[in-house]
Amino acid sequence: MKTFLTRGTRLIGKVVLAAAALGGILLLGAAPRAVADDDACRHRLIKADHRLHEAAEHHGWNSPQAEHARHDLREAREFCWSKFHKWWDEDGRRWHTDRDWDDHDHDRGRDRDHDH
Repeated sequence: MKTFLTRGTRLIGKVVLAAAALGGILLLGAAPRAVADDDACRHRLIKADHRLHEAAEHHGWNSPQAEHARHDLREAREFCWSKFHKWWDEDGRRWHTDRDWDDHDHDRGRDRDHDH
């Protein structure tokens, strides 16, 4: 009888240890991927913001090229918002947790008379 209890206790201990190890691996393994997805989303927004500034610099803020870049930036913001419920503001260098962007936020204060 004593041998049976010892074997049973060892088996339960091994199962608990294996379950704890598996849970730890799953928990810690998911965190880096979430950070990587977060960073990929931020990078996507930085690129879209940069393309808008480039289009405006070369073709003017009211140009079809700038409008296309605005559209791409809006899509990138929508993507990040739908996936993470936040979006990166490259000009403000911060995350926003409200869906408070303005598609023409880059146009404010721009001299529209100097567009090409």
